Amino acid sequence: MELHYDVVVVGAGIAGPILSRNLAKKGYSVLMIDKKAEIGTPKRCGEGLGIEAFKKYDIPLDRRFINREIYGAAIYSPSGYRLEIRYDRVAGVILERKIFDKMLAYYAAKAGADVMAKTEAVGLIRKEGKIAGVKAKHEGEPLEIYADVIVAADGVESRVARWAGINSFLPPHEIDSAYEYEMIIENFEFDPDLIHLYFGNNIAPRGYVWIFPKDEDRANVGIGINGDNPKTAKYYLEKWLKENNIKGTKILEVNVGGVPVGGFLKELVKDNVVVVGDAARQVNPMHGGGMAEAMEAATIASKWIDKALSEENLELLKGYTEEWWAGEGQKLLRILKVRQISEKLSDDELDAAVQALSGADAEKIAAGDYKEVFKALIKHPRILLKPKMLKLLKEAL
Repeated sequence: MELHYDVVVVGAGIAGPILSRNLAKKGYSVLMIDKKAEIGTPKRCGEGLGIEAFKKYDIPLDRRFINREIYGAAIYSPSGYRLEIRYDRVAGVILERKIFDKMLAYYAAKAGADVMAKTEAVGLIRKEGKIAGVKAKHEGEPLEIYADVIVAADGVESRVARWAGINSFLPPHEIDSAYEYEMIIENFEFDPDLIHLYFGNNIAPRGYVWIFPKDEDRANVGIGINGDNPKTAKYYLEKWLKENNIKGTKILEVNVGGVPVGGFLKELVKDNVVVVGDAARQVNPMHGGGMAEAMEAATIASKWIDKALSEENLELLKGYTEEWWAGEGQKLLRILKVRQISEKLSDDELDAAVQALSGADAEKIAAGDYKEVFKALIKHPRILLKPKMLKLLKEAL
């Protein structure tokens, strides 16, 4: 069977549906396909999203996919020093990603896009040396989808980008390994209005343990560590649970996955193929979150696809690469530099940093304003006694 569209989008995670919705609203014929039988499953996510994303990217605050409102965060150093950021307003929400992703696909469909689940891309169609569409299988039956623009929104292991000839190799050191339980928490006190982040080289090498509350006693409890660690993320999570007397006998769900924390694609467009979201490594390398970053990339990409199609000039697609790298790309590179510095710190130095930081500093960090925080830290007496940390902070500036 053959289908013909202006745009075909491979992948219905976060970036795919946002881009599909935006272009369908502009009047383009759009088909979004996803290999999963049920869009949204399985989830690979802590499910936390800042509240500002809903207004910025025109997403309804629908109670069907919101578990809990969050008012801030608590950060814990290796020795248990605590830094709290608490707002008097809702700062974010804990989603139900399975429903959220499906609703994003629904919004795209309501805007006019076609959506096909259980449809796997198996290759690209080439005509006269040019990419003309996507070869797929829909419920096992062969399908050819012809389109002027092909969007690779197919996740960190993107095959579409690779088929198009884009160098998407990701070194093992630039990927984190994540392991998460959705579980009932007993015998452990936590404030359900905050997310909780635990740092330490023996707790989570290069990463952190998180508690993202979904109820008073139910939460996503997970960990991210460097992907080239000889020990597994599960090993470190189980160790942390045991050390904190949290029973692992009321586990409702297990989620495992790789998270890109660097290796951002230089080439976001190749001919008429556009790469967005995790497929382009558009993830915050400090905390590993990628939902807001995927929404931003999809918004920028859809603008340039619209421009290229309306002016019948696919060369204009390169404007997406230029705009993303001039703004978001530069921001993520700065954050990557901070992560590379932070992973060199000892537990004692991490303790010192948390003790020296204030709630205001933590707000700046959350907003990505590391430079001003580093300037303040350098002057702190606790930091002046840490020569290596002082040197690393100065390097970051």
